[in-house]
Amino acid sequence: MGNTINFTKAALTTLLPPELGKRAVYHDAKTTGLQLRVTHAGVKTFSLFRRVKGGLPERMTLGRFPDMSIEQARKLAARVNSEIEEGSNPAEVKRALKGEPSVSTFFEEYEKRHGMKKKSWSDDQQRFRDYLEKPLGMKKLSSVTREMIGRILSDMESEGKAGATINNVRALASGIFGKAIEWSYLTENPVKGIKTRKSIKRDRFLQSNELPRFFASLGDEPNDTIRDYFILSLLTGARRANVLEMRWNQINLADGIWRIPDTKNGTPQNVTLSPEAAAILVARKANAKGPFVFPGDGASGHLIEPKKGWKRIFDRDELTQIVLRIEAAGGKFSKQDDESLLDSIKRARQDATQMKLDIEGCRMEDLRIHDLRRTLGSWQAKQGASLAIIGKR
Repeated sequence: MGNTINFTKAALTTLLPPELGKRAVYHDAKTTGLQLRVTHAGVKTFSLFRRVKGGLPERMTLGRFPDMSIEQARKLAARVNSEIEEGSNPAEVKRALKGEPSVSTFFEEYEKRHGMKKKSWSDDQQRFRDYLEKPLGMKKLSSVTREMIGRILSDMESEGKAGATINNVRALASGIFGKAIEWSYLTENPVKGIKTRKSIKRDRFLQSNELPRFFASLGDEPNDTIRDYFILSLLTGARRANVLEMRWNQINLADGIWRIPDTKNGTPQNVTLSPEAAAILVARKANAKGPFVFPGDGASGHLIEPKKGWKRIFDRDELTQIVLRIEAAGGKFSKQDDESLLDSIKRARQDATQMKLDIEGCRMEDLRIHDLRRTLGSWQAKQGASLAIIGKR
């Protein structure tokens, strides 16, 4: 067959367009019926050409190169060839392919049929939004390749994400495509063969010199829901999801007990409320308007994502620490009324640099919301609490 070549990225990229009004057709040496059609304008389109019953020719457009990779085109062509060999008409196959859900659409089905049964479902939702939805959401399930998944995880690694975070995203992707196989959407899992990353156990918690700064900045938080959420997370040592979903009917203020009905390990837990934690809950109860201690505007009814508030704590503290060093050196700095917090920090950094001040340590680094849980355990240990008590907490 004329113009038969081995489709490689280098070979297809360097193909020259034909003369005006013409179209060149190239055939893949590896996949039956797979073609690349090139117009005089340089548009390159994958298609599948087959003869069906009665010898009638049928051509199905698959997608444009390089938006569709060679591997994707071969995989799709092989799937259509298999359907044709079993007696299906290419037009019927094409309609079936059009009906195949995108990754985002399938994730909605995954949520209804499987995800909501998981204890850590809210974490999975966040991981999907943060790492998988943008690069994969609009793609058909069968078009996702191992290279795509690998690139997402490699990018996370390059951005400095923890090995545990990368492994959690990998596990989520594997679970999604595993269910797609189970529910007859796919035959192969694109995550198969991608190795997990080395996970280093975190030991970061708020140190004695950091706690006063943390509380001072937290006390200046204008959003009382965010402020109280972080204080109760620290005082109870409970998991993030449990605090976010805390309901008033789980709180017994008379006995100072918070009854968590369903924890990550599947068992209920009683959390003893310190006087400080109880005082916060009493104040919030006075203005409560719904079932959740920390209400939100979304469909869940409760606070979902406190990360922006978490960042504000350390932004405010950094500004405070830089200003203290400026003033200690005889300088002056004041926040302007129409200036954002980030703009104030930027201006303060510039002033400190001009004064040749060392601002290292002005920002508390590498602290995550989950570290509040570890902070409680670490300080209990310093106070002589037994490991059994710390573990129970």
